[in-house]
Parts: sequence; C-alpha cells; structure tokens
Amino acid sequence: MSGQDRKNAISGVLVIDKPTGMTSHDVVNVVRRGTDIRRAGHTGTLDPRASGVLVVLVGPAVRLSEYISASDKRYQAIIRLGTATDTYDAEGVFTRDEATIDVTEEQFEEELKKFEGEIAQVPPPYSAVKVNGRKAYEMARKGEEVELEPRMIQVHHLEVLEWASPEVVVDVHCSSGTYIRSLANDLGEVLGCGAYLVGLRRTKNGRFSLRDAVPLRKLKEAFEAGDWYKYLIPAAESLADWPSVELDPDQVETIRHGHRIPAEADSDPENMVRGVSEAGELIALLKLEEGEDGSPEWQPKKVFFS
Repeated sequence: MSGQDRKNAISGVLVIDKPTGMTSHDVVNVVRRGTDIRRAGHTGTLDPRASGVLVVLVGPAVRLSEYISASDKRYQAIIRLGTATDTYDAEGVFTRDEATIDVTEEQFEEELKKFEGEIAQVPPPYSAVKVNGRKAYEMARKGEEVELEPRMIQVHHLEVLEWASPEVVVDVHCSSGTYIRSLANDLGEVLGCGAYLVGLRRTKNGRFSLRDAVPLRKLKEAFEAGDWYKYLIPAAESLADWPSVELDPDQVETIRHGHRIPAEADSDPENMVRGVSEAGELIALLKLEEGEDGSPEWQPKKVFFS
C-alpha cells in the first residue's frame, strides 16, 4: 500500500477547541493541510466570534456528518441586556437606545424558563438561511427586507450560570438548528429592555464535550511533530450512544459488499445500529429489514470501507 493509499484509509474524528477569530472552514483547512487528507469536514458551523467544540471528520468518516450534525448542542452564552443590534450580536448596528435595566435575576430566570421545550424560533436576518435560493445575510447586507419563517426547535434546558447585570451567562442545551443569537434577542424583547449576544462557547456537540477537545494550537504542534494520530478518535465512538452489532470477519465481508446478514429476532426495527468489527472498526450503519422468508435481516444503509 502506497503512502497516499494509507492516508486515504485513515478514518476518524478530531474534536477541536476552536479559537475565536477563525471560521469553521478555516479550521477544516488547517486539518487538511496538517494531515495531507483532502477528505475532511466539520459537523456544525461555529461563528468566527464563537469558540469551543468543533467536530471535524476525517477520511471515510465524513459520511457520518449528517448524523452528528443533527445531534444536540450545548453552549455557554454571554448575553448583554439594555439594547439590541440588527445582527443580534456585538458585530451589528444598534437598533435601539440603551435603556435602564429594571430586571432582577429572578425576573430574568422566570422569562428564561419560558423558552424551554419545543418552541418556534425565527432565525436572525444575518444568517446563512436561504430565502428563494439566496442567503439571508447577503440580502440583509444589501438593505433588502428579510422575512424568515419560524422553525420548530427543542430547548432542553436553560440555566443562569452568572448574573452580573447588564451581562448574564446562560447555559443552553438545545437541538441542532437553534440560533443562540435569536434566543438572546427574543429574551430582550420579552423583558422589554433589549438584549444581544456578546460571547458564545460551544461546550458540547453530540457526545463530544470540551473534555474531548484538543486546542487548535496543540493540534498544529502535533501536525508538525507528526504525531497528530494520538488525537484521532475512532469513527465508531462518534455514535457511541447508538446500539451496535458486532460482526465476525465473514459478516464484515458480506456487509462491505452491500449484502444483508441475519438479525436477532428481538432487534429494534425503529433505529439504525452500528455494525462494528471485532477490532472495534466501524464497518457500516445497519437498518432492520424483513427478509424474503419473513425473518429479520440487517441491511447496510451506509458502508464506510470498500
């Protein structure tokens, strides 16, 4: 196997603590250059002003992106009360005069809790959401009116971590697709004093948290030293909360060629499972199907190695 072939066979996850000032795409480019592997991508954009957990998939593991991107997220958000901006964050133009903040911590927490559960949220006008094929922020920058439809999101938990009015730090546990900027702006509206986001740190993406993350600076040093593999997490671990089916060598070959294998009679028909080799290598994502004779079979839906 040539050196490039070996590189093409590398598959896994790099959990990176993204610094502020870089786009998520900038970080992916650092990974591509450092690993010399072109096939790499992140699983959920972090704004340049935000820091924290950025999950980057390398090699065949990029095909897991749709599953990890849909995972829940967790953030620490710094919200400033007393005024608002057109972007809902500190980069925007102020849209209201600074007001005296007549809001207590108890009142803030009472309104905050009303945002828990399944709620309809309108994305910020300065966002990448597309309107008739055009990105909303491109329209907003040109002074065009941007009307975005509300989306249903799930906010699992909100908690005040620090109250230092006019700033408050909030822990946010939410579904994918939640805009923390919109949450800050909407809070300001219901409180009557205005609010906008001044800082954001993602502390968790799916099962990966800051404890799993390597600072980008350290990862760059590992690229130069040639030992970056120590930070590579096996692809199978990225879906560790999924049930798994261990495959023997014959079953691995069968699955790799796209063919079904028998399943246990009590297997769950609703959810996909990980098909994992005896060595712990992620081979495929499997879905329960009914065989010709009515017996349950695992059908490979996504195979990661040929």
